[in-house]
This record gives sequence, C-alpha cells and structure tokens, in this order.
Amino acid sequence: MADLSPVSLLRAHARHSPWNARGLAAHVTALVDAAGMRPTNASARAAPSARSVRFYVSHGLLDRPEGAGTAATYGYRHFLQLLAIKIRQREGQTLESIKHEMKDVTGDALERRIAQSLAPALVTGSLAPNRPEDEGASNWRRIYVSDGIEIHVRSDLTAAREDTMIAMREAVRAALGRQEFR
Repeated sequence: MADLSPVSLLRAHARHSPWNARGLAAHVTALVDAAGMRPTNASARAAPSARSVRFYVSHGLLDRPEGAGTAATYGYRHFLQLLAIKIRQREGQTLESIKHEMKDVTGDALERRIAQSLAPALVTGSLAPNRPEDEGASNWRRIYVSDGIEIHVRSDLTAAREDTMIAMREAVRAALGRQEFR
C-alpha cells in the first residue's frame, strides 16, 4: 500500500524537478492556489514569477541555483523554500522575518513544516500528483510546443490554467533551445 502521508505526497512533486525559474514559480503557484490559502495582503496574493525567484535568490531567501542565467536550474529544496516563502507570506509574515526564520532550517524540517501547512489539501488529493487511476480522464488540454511536440494536461488540474500552460510551453521551448533540439 502506498504511503499517503503529507510528507510523502509532497515529496512526489520532486519528480518534476529540476525546474527553470519560470517552471518553479508556476509549480509553486499551482500548489499554493490549489491549497486555497487566503492571502493577508497584496504581496502574499502575488503569484511568484521568474523575476521573484531571482529576487529571492539575490536576497538570500532561496539557495543559489545550479548554473547561471537562463541555464539556471532549481531542485526540490528550492521548491520547498519557495513554497515556505509563499505560505508564510500568506500567513502575514514579512520577507525579512521569513529570511531570519529560514536561515538555519534543515531540509527535513522545512519539508515537515510545508507538509503540515498543506496537509489538508495534500491528504484529500487536491495537491496530490497524478495517480494511475486518474489516467482514464478523457478531458485534456493540449498546447503546441514545436514540430512533433505537444503538452497534454488534464483540464481539471490547476496546471491546465492558461498562464500555467504557457509557462510550461515556454519552459520546454527554452530547454529545447538550450540543447539545440529544435
């Protein structure tokens, strides 16, 4: 039987890494939105963007990525850090207090905190990654990436939002361009 603890459900999202800055921001936005957490102010309401990811790195809220510039990639720890920032902002904390709070937090402690914050949504399945029984869904959104390449996303997922689909398309195009697979 599969482990359905909030931590294991959160860890399942690691299979989507590594991300570029835009992909990381889109993934975190989808999770925070799906959790239904109500923002306390305008900065908490704002969805993270590639620009905000770079801002958080430059101000020490996120660890430095692997690589630099458009080749920079972000892993599971960056994912946890960005989730923590957005969750704490929605709880009313300032970036300075979040930075101080996260200064010496280990990856395990960070993961447990986030899993606890998102537990109701993770356990009910609204944030759970796709499970095999979901494969039978017949309503899919398609987005053209390049010749012979499309992205298919089930239309009932938060990731099927227009802005998220465009971010995914651009991330794939950027990855293809970097590797000269056009």
